[in-house]
Amino acid sequence: TLAAMIGGCAVARAAGVADLGSVAAEAKYKSTAASEVRKQALDWLAAHRPDAKTTEAAERLWPQGPTPPDVLDVLSQTFALADERARALASLCSRPRSPGPLPPQEWLRSDETPPFERNNLRLFYGRWLAQERYYDEALAQLDGLAPADVIDPAVLFFYQAVANHRLLHKKEGLQALESLLEKVEQTPNRYRAVATLMKGDLEALKDESLDHISRQMQDVRRRLALGRAGKKVRKVEDDVIAALDKLIKEMEDRQQQQSQSSSGGRAAPQPSQAMPDSRIADMKGAGEVDRRRLGNTSGWGDLPPKQREEALQQIGKDFPPHYRDAIEQYFRKLASEE
Repeated sequence: TLAAMIGGCAVARAAGVADLGSVAAEAKYKSTAASEVRKQALDWLAAHRPDAKTTEAAERLWPQGPTPPDVLDVLSQTFALADERARALASLCSRPRSPGPLPPQEWLRSDETPPFERNNLRLFYGRWLAQERYYDEALAQLDGLAPADVIDPAVLFFYQAVANHRLLHKKEGLQALESLLEKVEQTPNRYRAVATLMKGDLEALKDESLDHISRQMQDVRRRLALGRAGKKVRKVEDDVIAALDKLIKEMEDRQQQQSQSSSGGRAAPQPSQAMPDSRIADMKGAGEVDRRRLGNTSGWGDLPPKQREEALQQIGKDFPPHYRDAIEQYFRKLASEE
């Protein structure tokens, strides 16, 4: 009954055991409210002692009232007001990628950068990297971030899933998708729809299948288009060749098994080695044939020179060259007999 359930929960709490409702609540990741993000952003800015112009710009970014459409973008713009490095990063991420190497961003890993700025800019930068198909670099920024470190865990899990999905990291991708779909409260519908498709795709993906090999080839093309031609690319290329060799071998084995099955399970006998040309094969038969009177009036064996040469050419073309002398001697013998 309901009373018994309530009583049981009370006993469990008295014993120090969390009830199922509290466990479920602890397992949920929540996005930080926009009002709280605004407060943290303005407190961060105040610690940098901004001038009046910078303060006015920050207030325009965080007006009282409706929530900004993308809080992470607004937060990065706030960091750019007082930090020149953040300003350069925001400028980089405001446009499509350009050819050439990416600028180093070691300061995003430095303990000297405040955690609130460091972690959320890593999320901001990792999102842009994934959108621009820099999947390895995106994971380098996003890995190690915890949901509590950033203002929007849904963005963290979604772009971790995107990068792992594109790099064919099945286990890591499914873990990120599970967190996004089951442990994040109020996941945006656009993320949930795409995440559901990625989850079904990764679950059906089999290592070293033709689909898997095809995606590896696409990844090689992507890396080369980004100007990547190092060890990682060569390793993926080697993996593709090895997987193709294995797949071809498996197909040949299946064809051989099918051939054996169609012949009643008996494989056609195969010679252990070719017959050497210089050795006459052993004849196991008795060598007895019916004798026939051919006579000497039909001209058999006594061909005109031109026809004899054509016959020699026709017969000799299927034999090694040194057989020609023996064939000629044989015809001469036939022609000389009565």
